[in-house]
Amino acid sequence: SIRDERIRDEVDRNLNGGLLWPEPRIGLNPSFETGGRVDDLVDDGRLHAECSKIFRIKPDEGPERALTLHRHQVDAVDVARTGSNYVLTTGTGSGKSLSYIVPIVDHVLRSGSRRGIKAIVVYPMNALANSQEGELEKFLQRGYPAGGSPVTFRKYTGQESDEARNEIIANPPDILLTNYVMLELILTRVDERALVK
Repeated sequence: SIRDERIRDEVDRNLNGGLLWPEPRIGLNPSFETGGRVDDLVDDGRLHAECSKIFRIKPDEGPERALTLHRHQVDAVDVARTGSNYVLTTGTGSGKSLSYIVPIVDHVLRSGSRRGIKAIVVYPMNALANSQEGELEKFLQRGYPAGGSPVTFRKYTGQESDEARNEIIANPPDILLTNYVMLELILTRVDERALVK
């Protein structure tokens, strides 16, 4: 309740004018330029041959089919192959995760799997790490027998049991999904330091 009539009139005028209820924002989803199929990058020697089997659309039912990447994803693959650092900024739903996962998997395949951690992916929230774990399962485990994935990965976010934590330390994966708190512990705890030799 505003006692001052002048202030009350000004507040009412602004509220009635829609100050707290702006017009809805309507926008179009951008269309991202096609960069080519993963199979084409394999044929060109830009990706390891196993990437054709890994990076496919693998529905729960029905046949698998080739995965087509956006131009920015192919550009990321090409830059990563040079060993250079890169920063990618693009819209929501544009496949930023594949822009780093495809080069990481390619690197692991070329350098040899199951020889310790080759990549640590740090997420700001456990929910993102959990989501990414599900995506990696689709690509790296579907189509392979249990335990037969060509690239191993594990999540290490502090939600794991002691048994799982000890298994990760004893048998480090190729790719470790973690958060910044656990990364600090990995780098400072004696037990975990074995992960990043």
